[in-house]
Amino acid sequence: MKAYLDLLRDVLENGTDKGDRTGTGTRSVFGRMVRYDLAEGFPLLTTKKLHIRSILHELLWFLNGETNIQYLKDNGVTIWDEWATPDGELGPVYGYQWRFWPDGDGGHIDQIAQLVDGLKNNPNSRRHIFHAWNVAQLPDESKKPWQNAAEGRMALPPCHLLYQFYVVNNKLSAMLYIRSNDLFLGNPYNTASLAFLTHMLAQQCGYEPGEIVISMADLHLYQNHLEQARIQLEREPRPLPKLLIHRKPDSIFDYKFEDFEIVDYDPHPHIPAPIAV
Repeated sequence: MKAYLDLLRDVLENGTDKGDRTGTGTRSVFGRMVRYDLAEGFPLLTTKKLHIRSILHELLWFLNGETNIQYLKDNGVTIWDEWATPDGELGPVYGYQWRFWPDGDGGHIDQIAQLVDGLKNNPNSRRHIFHAWNVAQLPDESKKPWQNAAEGRMALPPCHLLYQFYVVNNKLSAMLYIRSNDLFLGNPYNTASLAFLTHMLAQQCGYEPGEIVISMADLHLYQNHLEQARIQLEREPRPLPKLLIHRKPDSIFDYKFEDFEIVDYDPHPHIPAPIAV
């Protein structure tokens, strides 16, 4: 994961200090790209321990199209708690847009089902895309996240917002565009989540996993994460783990947490850091 450490160093050394919505302040650069070959190992950060349960359960929650955090809470995942209404609602966030994009006629479009069909039956297409930037349902920035959710809008606008897939030589690769990326907390989760999804889609569609590419627009460290970033840069990366998927479910929507096993993950200790709300 040298590419990730290079990003940390880049932001620390070349970033500009800016204000932000949360009032915390960031150190920011604009327009960066990294890529990871999945044949070289599963891209799970080793310079600090990541909470795999949160990453994987969140992805499964997205794929179910859910907008309430109860599933996450039932599985010990708290990463969305700060933005939900008292009833646990988040409005039409990621999974809703992935699975139930409004079609304008009272119905919905399942972007994930369409993606799987296209990857299987028209692999050379350049339209293997799904995204979550539904302008009509973006939040009102003057309101609190839970207020937007209570009014039927997204609690937060999507950060990882556009995914595209590419098939060549029987390998499936993915590219993700992230408009705003919290480098210390968010980026390692985004990377691992994209890798999980690419492995799942490859298995479902009969391909080998290729590489993942992540394009980041506003890439930043929050001002209260700078010291944590420096700690990571003092640590030597360790060998990447491997991912085992123990069964092939009937569809992309039928995976369970127990289907996945990360083997030989030996990270440095967790580094605590506050989340900016």
